[in-house]
Amino acid sequence: MNQPLAYVHPGAKIAKNVVIEPFTTINNNVVIGEGTWIGSNVTIMEGARIGKNCNIFPGSVISAVPQDLKYNDEDTTVEIGDNVTIRECVTINRGTADRMKTVIGNNCLIMAYCHVAHDCIVGNNCIFSNNSTLAGHITVGDYVVLAGMTAVHQFVSVGNHAFVTGGSLVRKDVPPFVKAAREPLSYVGINSVGLRRRGFSTEKIREIQDIYRILYQKTYNNSQAADIIEAEMQATPERDEILQFIKNSHRGIMKGYFKSN
Repeated sequence: MNQPLAYVHPGAKIAKNVVIEPFTTINNNVVIGEGTWIGSNVTIMEGARIGKNCNIFPGSVISAVPQDLKYNDEDTTVEIGDNVTIRECVTINRGTADRMKTVIGNNCLIMAYCHVAHDCIVGNNCIFSNNSTLAGHITVGDYVVLAGMTAVHQFVSVGNHAFVTGGSLVRKDVPPFVKAAREPLSYVGINSVGLRRRGFSTEKIREIQDIYRILYQKTYNNSQAADIIEAEMQATPERDEILQFIKNSHRGIMKGYFKSN
């Protein structure tokens, strides 16, 4: 950590084996865990909590104050888990009085020029491809993939194991286990490739497909579909997760795809 060309505030708590490259600035009230590498020209501002074995590439700005006019200098944080890779020029803003923190889980990859706004909660093992942008107050589950240049509206939720294709505008909640594409963003199937990679059996994938056929390929509204799924489909953790996501959705879930005439 002996880097004379970097500035580290005396109040920062840095593990002994952290590597800090030249021209980086680390402010007061920052905690950085063991084995983390901080590239050159990184700015880590007050309230950052960074875990072990992370890699933060040049030009990134972590824990800047929110771009929110309601922010009133509350003592908020950015919390980044272990084994997270943050590529060039990523910006992650700290929380507001709403959630008091912005969170990135473990084992995430956030590629160059992504932005994660205030009060976002991101799960574990997520991948955000280049230029993906999250507005404020978003909740993202585990194993979510956002392809390049995806833009997510504030207060949206994205369920576990969802895959959103590149250039998408995410205005509604994206349920777990699905692929989302087209404009407006629509259900185009389940994320079967991702599920297989994570050990889901063929039978389990078929079960999830059957649930979403009821929700998206029949003529029921969401409430009717949820009642039928609950009555007719065997209770499993995946079924219950989907039903709970539908019931808890505040913005409403995305629609199925219908080709216009």
